[in-house]
Amino acid sequence: MAAAWDVVGNPSSVHTEGRTARALVESARAALARALGAEPRGVVFTSGGTEANGLALTPGWRGAAAPALTRLLVSAVEHASVLTGGRFAPESVGRIAVTPDGVVDLDDLRRLLGDGPPALVSVLQANNETGAVQPIAEIAAMVHAAGGLLHVDAIQALGRIACRLPDLQADLITVSAHKIGGPKGVGALVLRDGLAPPEPLIRGGGQEQNRRGGTENVPGIAGFGAAVDAAMAHWPEEAVRQTELKRLLEDGLAVHTTAVIFSAAAERLPNTTLVSAFGLKAETAVIAFDLQGIAVSSGSACSSGKVTPSHVLAAMQVPAELAQGAIRLSMGWDTTESEVRGLLEAWRKITAVLGRGAI
Repeated sequence: MAAAWDVVGNPSSVHTEGRTARALVESARAALARALGAEPRGVVFTSGGTEANGLALTPGWRGAAAPALTRLLVSAVEHASVLTGGRFAPESVGRIAVTPDGVVDLDDLRRLLGDGPPALVSVLQANNETGAVQPIAEIAAMVHAAGGLLHVDAIQALGRIACRLPDLQADLITVSAHKIGGPKGVGALVLRDGLAPPEPLIRGGGQEQNRRGGTENVPGIAGFGAAVDAAMAHWPEEAVRQTELKRLLEDGLAVHTTAVIFSAAAERLPNTTLVSAFGLKAETAVIAFDLQGIAVSSGSACSSGKVTPSHVLAAMQVPAELAQGAIRLSMGWDTTESEVRGLLEAWRKITAVLGRGAI
């Protein structure tokens, strides 16, 4: 990124400086395509995951039988940027129920698919709060059999679990740079080969093959490409290491008999644990952990500053008294075993003071 800041050309210009900037953009596009098993022409760079989701959630996509899709189905545990329905009219958006472990209820999806015309369906590959992984390939088969298209928000999944478009059988995938250590404010919507592009969300000078107007953020995109390459170079070994740390963490939490780990019975990301205890208040616990030098969050970072119940836990029918204490513990490539043990000691102390019988 530091080198890219010195490239002054506009990537849409044909002079030497412009071609140099274009080369950086296209190198990052190729890196992302390699990681996701897509064609470079299918990668559309955006300002982040929220914009990429907004670009995906637009009426007019062509389904299997080539009708324009006018209906959207989203799971009840989606990120807020998907729950809003994008450019679909509110009355044309349906919610798919989930099980108590936060996994899409396939029977409810089947019912909804049969209740109307072909639909665009949007489902997270992995939940941003619980880490629960969805059965995407199975969902894709159902959606395609009903003549629809599947959009997968893979923002939490990239670099942590297998996330290749052909394997998932998805039509559209959304990813974001900062979730894999790249810069904030850069994302992408990735289309399977042969899928006609959507109506632009941002119209402008025809950048990104007329799919997203505005001069490309060259340093940010270059950072995205570098982060993708770095993440994939250490996957899946890093995922195995984090899985072992998560086992240490959750075995330690299980010693405290009233600690509840959400989506524990589901397949989950290797780095994510959402835990609570009766009597614990998340907003107070976040501050207490911070005073111990440990950064945790109460649900999604996009909304963790708001003292409101998690819509994810509500959809999972978690009792309000337990949901109010939910905190998310996330590990990264620099997390160590000693830090996990330090977290467990902090949990013991904090819940002894703030929780109700939490130890």
